[in-house]
Amino acid sequence: MSVKLSSVKVQHLHALSDERGVIAAAAMDQRGSLQGSIAAAQGIQKNEVTDESMSEFKVAVSTVLTSHASAILLDPQWGMPAARARQEGTGLLLSYEASGYDNTRPGRRADLLPRLSAKRIIDFGGNAVKILLYYTPFEDEAINDEKHAFVERIGSECADVGIPFFLEFIGYDPAGGDEKGLDFARKKPQVVIESMEEFSKDRYQVDVLKVEIPVNLAYAEEASVYRGERAYSKEEALGMYREAAQIARRPFIYLSAGVSNDQFTESLRWATEAGVGFAGVLCGRATWKEGIPIYAENGPAALEDWLRGEGIRNIKAVNECLKQAKPWWEGYGASAPEDLIA
Repeated sequence: MSVKLSSVKVQHLHALSDERGVIAAAAMDQRGSLQGSIAAAQGIQKNEVTDESMSEFKVAVSTVLTSHASAILLDPQWGMPAARARQEGTGLLLSYEASGYDNTRPGRRADLLPRLSAKRIIDFGGNAVKILLYYTPFEDEAINDEKHAFVERIGSECADVGIPFFLEFIGYDPAGGDEKGLDFARKKPQVVIESMEEFSKDRYQVDVLKVEIPVNLAYAEEASVYRGERAYSKEEALGMYREAAQIARRPFIYLSAGVSNDQFTESLRWATEAGVGFAGVLCGRATWKEGIPIYAENGPAALEDWLRGEGIRNIKAVNECLKQAKPWWEGYGASAPEDLIA
């Protein structure tokens, strides 16, 4: 076990996890995508969605769902009222990257929020810095090297001020193909596995990997959402879960990537069946996205009512799938968190 953490980082990771050391976190840091969804539901332009609408949607989600979450991921732009609305004892992750990506040049490069730093995230009460990186091993080598340097800088900054670094990476097709299609489904395991291998390296100082499910269940035989086009058998898919887990040298948690709650929970059950030692989830849209039209038509009080019913049922269903998840410190090969303290 070569990885060592500062005692301050360990304290923050405890704040983000439940009593078992499992990270059962909600995600509500969506910005551009949430604006677009609210605009579509209200029949207005995206730029007509008000700051108040963005903030009150996030407040409703935080108020209701953090009673069933160990932590919540928010953004500094519209999420700070929601951070204050979270239930006592709920940890806080804050996004450091700007919404979306740089579309003026190839490679889906990330930008940082210009008036934010890891130190300021601590000042805002954050327990972790989260960065979203679009990444694929199939991208141009020079572009990926730039992304590697970007992650190294964030890792060094977080280590310097003593705050955990959660790195989320989302795969994509550099050729612009359909990332929900069969061809990409066949490539997805390699994209996820090689990304987990890369960012497990000590040089990046990433503390927790926030990863995609390594297969698309829509193309996996025996999945309830199977479309009839086969990318992998169930046994092959379970093997890909295992391969990704075995290559990780950091604790990893699964993201929901906008799929339905039923599909996400099925994905987690397959992870359990594969014997994968994942450390939890950071689950966003799967739990609350169906509340967007409720909010658009009837406002925040109606959204809160929906969240208290369907939203809580959704997050409880996710939590039910975490019974076999492993404490985050086991992702480092430690038997107790104290073993990691430098």
